[in-house]
Amino acid sequence: MFEVIKSGGWMMLPIVLCSIGAMGIIAERLWSLQRKKIVPSELVPQVWNLFREGKLDKAALHRLKTSSPLGYILAAGLANSEHGREVMKECIEEAGRQVVHNLERFLNTLGTIAAVSPLLGLLGTVFGMIEIFSALMQRGAGGDPSILAGGISVALITTAAGLVVAIPSLIFHRHFERLVDEYIVNMEAEAIKLMEILHGDREEAL
Repeated sequence: MFEVIKSGGWMMLPIVLCSIGAMGIIAERLWSLQRKKIVPSELVPQVWNLFREGKLDKAALHRLKTSSPLGYILAAGLANSEHGREVMKECIEEAGRQVVHNLERFLNTLGTIAAVSPLLGLLGTVFGMIEIFSALMQRGAGGDPSILAGGISVALITTAAGLVVAIPSLIFHRHFERLVDEYIVNMEAEAIKLMEILHGDREEAL
């Protein structure tokens, strides 16, 4: 593998760095964006039971806030539930924007890697072709074939390496974006459901 990378020329260095960055982001996001960590299914019923029993004090709200992104949103609304429906809704929306920002962490970087990697491979291809034509101009068509082969190797290896990095990066970028959108919809629905129940606009059906 090292020989393949070495034969690709110096343009392989940024492609390898992109590969390492992409793998790190993908691993981190796969760990962080687990459903049980973002929208625990049992959280809303637990919150409703605590509210009904009058146990939602500051300590309970703090634990709720730090438990999960959904808990952060619910805690923001519950902390201001006495100020009316509109204030509660505004606090939920503000907390939601913060949660969305955190859920989308590193996704822009992953998308950039997916877009840049093929361009780096293409640039390596251009350098390889320049090397080939330079050899042809200096030595003629009957020049040293090893020089021509070296230029072709640089061109092909960098192109392939750029695509190898870009394709999985793009797939996971789209997957994580779709996952975040799904979590946002679920958290919004749960927050609105709890808010409507607290203000008597909806029957308890958690």
